[in-house]
Amino acid sequence: MVLIENGTVADGTGAPSFPADVAIDGDRIADVFLRSPGSPPVPGDFERLDASGCLVTPGFIDVHAHSDTYLLIEPDAPSKISQGITTEINGNCGGSCAPRFGEARLSGDWASMTYPLPGGGMSPVPGPVWRSFGEYRALLEETRPAVNTVQFVGHNTLRSSAMGYKPEKAGHDDLRRMSEMLEECLDCGAHGLTTGLVYQPGKWSAPEEVETLAAVAAARGGFYATHMRSEGDSILEAIDEVLDLVRKTGIRAEISHLKTSGRRNWGKIGAVLDKLEGAVASGLVLGSDRYPYCQAGTDLDVILPDWAGAGGRDPELARLRDPAQRARIEKELSAREDELAAITVGGGWSGMVREWCGRTLGEAARAMGATAARTACEFILADETRTGAFFPWMCRENLQKILSRPWVLAGSDASLRAPSGQLGADHPHPRAYGTMPRFFRMLTGRIEGCARICGREEAVRRMTSAAARRFGLRGRGEIAKGAFADVAVWREDSFADLASYDKPHVFSSGVEAVFVNGALSFRDGRCTGARAGRFLERA
Repeated sequence: MVLIENGTVADGTGAPSFPADVAIDGDRIADVFLRSPGSPPVPGDFERLDASGCLVTPGFIDVHAHSDTYLLIEPDAPSKISQGITTEINGNCGGSCAPRFGEARLSGDWASMTYPLPGGGMSPVPGPVWRSFGEYRALLEETRPAVNTVQFVGHNTLRSSAMGYKPEKAGHDDLRRMSEMLEECLDCGAHGLTTGLVYQPGKWSAPEEVETLAAVAAARGGFYATHMRSEGDSILEAIDEVLDLVRKTGIRAEISHLKTSGRRNWGKIGAVLDKLEGAVASGLVLGSDRYPYCQAGTDLDVILPDWAGAGGRDPELARLRDPAQRARIEKELSAREDELAAITVGGGWSGMVREWCGRTLGEAARAMGATAARTACEFILADETRTGAFFPWMCRENLQKILSRPWVLAGSDASLRAPSGQLGADHPHPRAYGTMPRFFRMLTGRIEGCARICGREEAVRRMTSAAARRFGLRGRGEIAKGAFADVAVWREDSFADLASYDKPHVFSSGVEAVFVNGALSFRDGRCTGARAGRFLERA
């Protein structure tokens, strides 16, 4: 047994913190011993961890993550567990690691990695070594990551498995096959359905297609999380689409990474929050999540006109290579030249792009004697659509307004990373390393220019028990006798994000120790190698 002693417990419920010792036996919290001044040490044969000067809280739950495949490559999950994360919600934005049938491919960065084989060893070639959801789950459980994972199924993944990347409405047989695959995944432990309706091929789907799949998930007690059809110009209409789906299907729903994207849409924040406040109050949606940064991060090719990306990677690359179509693409993009120039280049895969990781398209364009529109096309082509990018299209004031809502939880919108190995060669958004401390610091007013939103106990609640309850993770998110021993020990004053857009591979500070299902998996700035994470099924 382990005793975390001399710490101050913030139990995850939002109740006032209190001095206590926390006993762990196996994968559970055996007891919580209240401590008063002068009280003697708790007797017993414990391995003792001194938490003097530290908060002892439930492990944090990242409610919007993308670590599906990377948990197989770096099962220690260093960028996540080092910031106190013990559970991730994966498979978001319509793109999951499984199922993979027909023309379906992993996203560019996932597809470029090599993965462990069932039974041991590594695949000699990049790309997935599984096809079905069951095969993926078996490999994940064999790998035994350090953190728990909740796995959703992506609509884009289902659609590409059933009908490829065709820019057209799904037919009856296509929808039947998607529904059958979703049922198979749900029966194998998937938590529900996600959509990414700004991405290929989901952007071509009619609302009725998504409603049909949501009804399938709802019938099995599944959940729905959506990257809506618009987060900018048509955001109010996109919210209405989500609310209409929920009314028709009765599914539990989450709106992913709430934002008002683009300067011309910043003024819509009041209407957006009013609409969602009413929806939350009436039970139509459970809430939303957000990363505490003002730059979004995704693939650079999202800037292309819809027609240019239609059909997926290969047709997109063919259009970029065709002089006439390339000229048309650049002409359409040129109307947004200033906006494009402000984009920061993220992960690059070719020599041309790697030189500019962490710098803006505008800087690269000036050095190359080209426009930002042309430079973006060159980069997308050189990286075969895999270029990552950061988009500075949000404002601090709106971020604070969003975070002020108690139904907005902490989600990184990032896959895990590591400073070395396969994942260390990338250039990720700093949210991969810093979401939890930055979320806490923004809520509690510890970042310059940010007004205090709430106290530490409420901030911890939104990072722990609120997330566990929303997603039905029983026995998690609280420090209480009998709860699963997902526990973080950290120093409040030094809990800070240190990663930046130009130097993203930097661990956060302040976390002293992290237990996952009772295993001490992170201590004194290092992963211990003890991995006890689990695949968590829906309640």
